[in-house]
Amino acid sequence: MPFMAKSDLVSVTTNAGQYLEITDVISGWLSRQNVGDGLLSLFIRHTSASLAVQENADPDVMHDLSGALDRLAPQGPHYRHCNEGADDMPAHIKSVITPVSLSIPVKDGRLMLGTWQGIFVLEHRSRAHRREIALNLTGESRA
Repeated sequence: MPFMAKSDLVSVTTNAGQYLEITDVISGWLSRQNVGDGLLSLFIRHTSASLAVQENADPDVMHDLSGALDRLAPQGPHYRHCNEGADDMPAHIKSVITPVSLSIPVKDGRLMLGTWQGIFVLEHRSRAHRREIALNLTGESRA
């Protein structure tokens, strides 16, 4: 089968502090690429948001993760970098300790995620943002 490589950008809008599931957005994009087996890499092009593969069945998981990250990087006056507000530096810290890129295997044109796994954009800022995610797909073209 012929080898293929494809790159693209997808944009999503997040709400303040939202952990936005984008599995359907990514799966929809993938379904239009005519790929069989391969690897999809995702990279968020921002320093105050990140990506995660996480449980998508129980919203309490995301609530607890958000709380844990807030305890690790609380807002407060103790940061030197605060140009964009009290949430600015904590957002940078959170994006350093959480992934900004993911690699997900593709089989028969579908993401090989587990039953309870979803792809999320973790918004670390206290206001809505438009976030861009770079996608890079390599694999075999479908016959």
